[in-house]
Amino acid sequence: MSFTIAFFGTQPYDEASFNEINIKYGFEIKYFKGHLNLHNVVLTKGVDAVCIFVNDSIDTAIIDALVDNGVHILALRCAGYNNVDITSAQGRLKVVRVPAYSPYAVAEHTVALMLSLNRKIPRAAWRTRDGNFSLNGLLGFDMHGKTAGIIGTGKIAKVLIHILRGLCMNILAYDIYPDHNFARENQVVYTSLDELYRYSDIISLHCPLTPETKYLINDYSISKMKDGVMIINTGRGQLIHTTALIEGLKNKKIGSAGLDVYEEENEYFYEDQSDRIIDDDVLARLLSFNNVIVTSHQAFFTREALENIASTTLQNIQDFISGKVLINEVTV
Repeated sequence: MSFTIAFFGTQPYDEASFNEINIKYGFEIKYFKGHLNLHNVVLTKGVDAVCIFVNDSIDTAIIDALVDNGVHILALRCAGYNNVDITSAQGRLKVVRVPAYSPYAVAEHTVALMLSLNRKIPRAAWRTRDGNFSLNGLLGFDMHGKTAGIIGTGKIAKVLIHILRGLCMNILAYDIYPDHNFARENQVVYTSLDELYRYSDIISLHCPLTPETKYLINDYSISKMKDGVMIINTGRGQLIHTTALIEGLKNKKIGSAGLDVYEEENEYFYEDQSDRIIDDDVLARLLSFNNVIVTSHQAFFTREALENIASTTLQNIQDFISGKVLINEVTV
């Protein structure tokens, strides 16, 4: 009998990319649009593997149900795993992930947010469509010679740094595990968070979400930043305390913000909400600022990334079936 995989939180592009790659593997795949939860976990009965994305929250109760239903492996088709109770899964359910699918996609989207905010591209486009060709309110700044503060220097951040160095920006960086060889070769200066906040014109977040980094950007850290700083987050929503961000925008301490993630995004992102009123007052407030750009967790969203996600996810499952070492296993 074929190995069966239940996919949750799927979109048409997920089905297209996985179906194409699955020609090589021949798995039986069942796609479900809804996020995995206690109400629909019954759908995992009789399947061998479950595949989820970033907005599926897998707590102890769901893990218990998956184990009871006979599921052997939980495959995350994403890099982050803060949405899974790994401790509860340990020794009961294998958990694998896709550690890197396209650092270029996320880094390039990060730069797109920077340039769009700086040069007021959305506002300019809206104006010209209405026949308004005035330049008032569209003033930007040369990124050449400005300082970017990069928090977290993993694969995505390193690609971003290469791009920003191409714009002749100065780079300050913070990481608990600094890569001094990379810094030396690319004219990056590792420094403390306080110094990074103090001197950066643009701050971009690329660190994982952990208990130590949750709400890294808060009232106190914002108070240390340069007036008019630009903040970019293409990492995880809870790296930023959103009410503190809003206050910083209101009092002009923060000049602009580009967010591809939001701390309460689960109810909204990846879905068409255009026919309803947004009842999340914090998100609605964010969307009201003309110096804020919010995108729907799409930084990863390129053809190459989708292909890599599908390939790695299905190979993770094939390695499990074959009894091979799971190089992308997540453990405590």
